[in-house]
Amino acid sequence: MGALIFFLIFVLSLLAIAVIYFIDVTQTTQTIRRNYPVVGRFRYFFEHMGEFFRQYFFAMDREELPFNRAERSWVYRAAKNVDTTIAFGSTRPLNQKGEAIFLNSPFPALSKDVAKPRSITIGEGYCEQPYSTHSIINVSAMSFGAISQPAVIALSKGAKAAGIWLNTGEGGLSSYHLEGGCDIVYQIGTAKYGVRDADGNLSDEKLKAIASHEQVRMFEIKMSQGAKPGKGGILPGAKVTEEVALIRGIAVGHDSISPNGHEDIRSVADLLDMIERVRKVTGKPVGFKMVVGGIEFFQDLFTEIHRRGIASAPDFITLDSADGGTGAAPQALMDYVGMPLSESLPLVVNALLSFGLRDRIRVIAAGKLITPGKVALALAVGADFVTTARGFMFALGCIQALQCNKNTCPTGITTHDADLQRGLVPADKALRVERYAQKIVYDVGMIAHSCGVSEPRNLKRSHVRIIEYSGHTIPLLDIHPEPAVKDEYNS
Repeated sequence: MGALIFFLIFVLSLLAIAVIYFIDVTQTTQTIRRNYPVVGRFRYFFEHMGEFFRQYFFAMDREELPFNRAERSWVYRAAKNVDTTIAFGSTRPLNQKGEAIFLNSPFPALSKDVAKPRSITIGEGYCEQPYSTHSIINVSAMSFGAISQPAVIALSKGAKAAGIWLNTGEGGLSSYHLEGGCDIVYQIGTAKYGVRDADGNLSDEKLKAIASHEQVRMFEIKMSQGAKPGKGGILPGAKVTEEVALIRGIAVGHDSISPNGHEDIRSVADLLDMIERVRKVTGKPVGFKMVVGGIEFFQDLFTEIHRRGIASAPDFITLDSADGGTGAAPQALMDYVGMPLSESLPLVVNALLSFGLRDRIRVIAAGKLITPGKVALALAVGADFVTTARGFMFALGCIQALQCNKNTCPTGITTHDADLQRGLVPADKALRVERYAQKIVYDVGMIAHSCGVSEPRNLKRSHVRIIEYSGHTIPLLDIHPEPAVKDEYNS
């Protein structure tokens, strides 16, 4: 009986190979399969599997993109609360132009002088309910829909435990965002998901309803994001479940494509009008997020603010880096469009200083800031806060399988497949989110103390040098000097 079964399997296998051979030699669309029938198919299989295995077998510690093994490994260890020390020297190359080096002080801050990050208030004196927080690192925008239900719950609970905020992304506010009890920044995207009327326009009534949640602390108008500046959000139809569709106010199973810009924001005047409208309706701080495409926009914006009065200014600006992101995006935009944060952050901070607006407008930096050194550098350049999406995705267990734009994420973070979500247990992952955030703050503080300052927000550009070429560094201030404040804006 066993021999017969084996014979039948053998015959069926030969038949299947024969059918595949016939299909391959007769089709005309793929050259490899036509020239190498049957075996040519393995090329596509290995190409696909390479996305999953290259990080384990082929990539060196510091060579993989968008994040290398050394960076991911640090996040994993921090999130698991295991030893993050290394031995036998750093694998970070110190000969690459543009890399930052912090300047240690001969008199580091003593333990008795070390302080926790100071509290910063956003919108104080300019809205009814300003927001105060000690947080340095926070969870950047990731929409429910783009990420899964258990991922949102884990982020919410972890953020609450760590004392940081969670940005909803443009997909609206779900019960899962609220479940953990954390502070929330509500993002208003170009499609106005969650706060739009039947015609897709911004609804004051729905804004009030969102603002009525005490956990919702601020509102962020998304002008553009690092993954796709000039293009709206893209949520594939496979990820638009009934629940996602209900929250967003769209059809089930259809691609959710946001407009590539706000139809009601076509100038700096429109932007300030929208900020004032949302602030008046909600009573809470309002800012905007964008990838910088040119400093002229900010010069025009800040000039208009001074014409109207300083109260008209946004309460914060989130600067996203053109380094890609978690969601689906056209490669042409992800690869070629927008300024990286390393260039845009000092330019915008300098513009704020020049126009005398630095104390009025808080700065939030986003874009591949997943390790303590990068967070500390952003603070030294002038950011008040840092947000990261992919850092917290790694904390949740992301393996950089590059499946975020599909419904096939193997770690359950960016998929609505219940079988794949099963491995993501919110209670366990929330603890990893908390630990990762705490470790970032601890290590950023350690860098600050080594530089001789008592807390991270005391880091300045004078504490940093930039590698110009192998073996030689120059002060960051030589590249991005801080401007003097104009007298006309100081009065």
